[in-house]
Parts: sequence; C-alpha cells; structure tokens
Amino acid sequence: MTRLDGNALAGDLADLFQVDLTTALARCAGCGRAGEIATAIVYASPMGRVMRCPTCDDVLGVFVSADGRAWFGLPGVSAIELPAEKP
Repeated sequence: MTRLDGNALAGDLADLFQVDLTTALARCAGCGRAGEIATAIVYASPMGRVMRCPTCDDVLGVFVSADGRAWFGLPGVSAIELPAEKP
C-alpha cells in the first residue's frame, strides 16, 4: 500500500463531482479538524484508495473503481466547504 497526500484523489473527485475538490475544506467527524482535502493522508492499493484524517487517523473516505463503475463513501466527513459561485 502506498501512502500519498489528498492530491492523489484529484482525478477521482473531479470525475465524480466535476470540480476540483482538493482545495475544499473537509471537517473530520472524529476530531473536528477542518482542512483542505489535499492535506489528507491517502493510502492507495490496486483495490482502491482510503483517505484518512492527518490529525486523528479516522477514515474520511473510501474510493473504489472497477469495471467502468465507481463507488465512494465519505463516512468520516461531517461537512465539506466549497467557495460559492458568484452570480
């Protein structure tokens, strides 16, 4: 398993949400830390990627893709903050 930072999820998140979420703030449901997704710790393996909080090590999210399909969950994220679009 390879340890990376949250920037490793840029492509997966952009594919799912159609925006770059690496600069979005994610709040950890475990310890309350709010930080850019790019600063999360990512463990990557051929089966998928697990995003963990750099403060408490709780699982923030899980990403799996296979056979042209993708599954993701954000069980450890209590909120994501994005800049609002200007009218």
